[in-house]
Amino acid sequence: MAYSLYSAIPKKPLNSIFISSPNFIFNTVNKHITCVTPSIFPRLRGYCTWVSAVSSSVAEKDEHLSRHASPGIVAKEYADLNLPEKISEDVGNLRIRQHVNPLRRGLMIPAEAPNWKEVFEDATLPLMVDIGSGSGRFLMWLAKRNSSSMNYLGLEIRPRLVARAEYWINELCLKNAHFISTNAMVSFQRLVSTYPGPLMLVSILCPDPHFKKKHHKRRVLQKPLVDSIVNNLEHGGQVFIQSDVLDVALEMRNYFDAVPDKLVHIDSVDPSLTCDDDGWVLNNPMGIRTEREIHAEYEGCKIYRRVYIKVPH
Repeated sequence: MAYSLYSAIPKKPLNSIFISSPNFIFNTVNKHITCVTPSIFPRLRGYCTWVSAVSSSVAEKDEHLSRHASPGIVAKEYADLNLPEKISEDVGNLRIRQHVNPLRRGLMIPAEAPNWKEVFEDATLPLMVDIGSGSGRFLMWLAKRNSSSMNYLGLEIRPRLVARAEYWINELCLKNAHFISTNAMVSFQRLVSTYPGPLMLVSILCPDPHFKKKHHKRRVLQKPLVDSIVNNLEHGGQVFIQSDVLDVALEMRNYFDAVPDKLVHIDSVDPSLTCDDDGWVLNNPMGIRTEREIHAEYEGCKIYRRVYIKVPH
């Protein structure tokens, strides 16, 4: 009797096999799609999942390395935040879903805007909004260094991450940072349009790529959100986009390139910002890497960045 190779593959979701750490789940399947398949198996693009399953022993080795190395790099990068290891009982153990369907009915309800004067000590300061803020460490690091000059708002779809981030900013006594659990696709306009001060910076950093074509509609950056960002951004305000997945980076870039009358790439204004031949910014201009950026660079992935600035009509 002949047996198919598929008979040796465990009958369970592959993503459950490839988990790198409690704080960060690296999708090894997708890494094989972008890194292994084109170079080693160019004719097997339709069978990437199968290739990854057969190579599970290699993935498990990568998992072991990432579990012990990447979180240590993140901790070192954010060491000066001195975040408490112990968190509130309300947050509990943060073993959360890495991927969320933003089109789920319960997530399509816009969040109510808070009382900004209660949220921030000075609600007239310029505002930065980070769409998909994750753990929030990136925004907290910025908020700590710019406590009197800028406010920082993180929008994150996973409520338990927001609960922990809010606990942390209370522990750090940050009066210029706030996090809201919401779907930015439906809430961004309502939230930023009520903010008393100017919107000066919007960042979308390594958003969930939703690799399957049928799931591209789940990607956070769609034309309505782009329009809301551009229309609410103050003149001189900036948009910072970044991804470790070229397809996602190109899609985001194309959305913002489509409004050249309102946004220009920042290297046309600031030539000191170094870019490669394709216009990708070579170094992170924010002074600190996001956690996903740290993990991606540790895995040897290239980071694609673009920075836009809003110009007068």
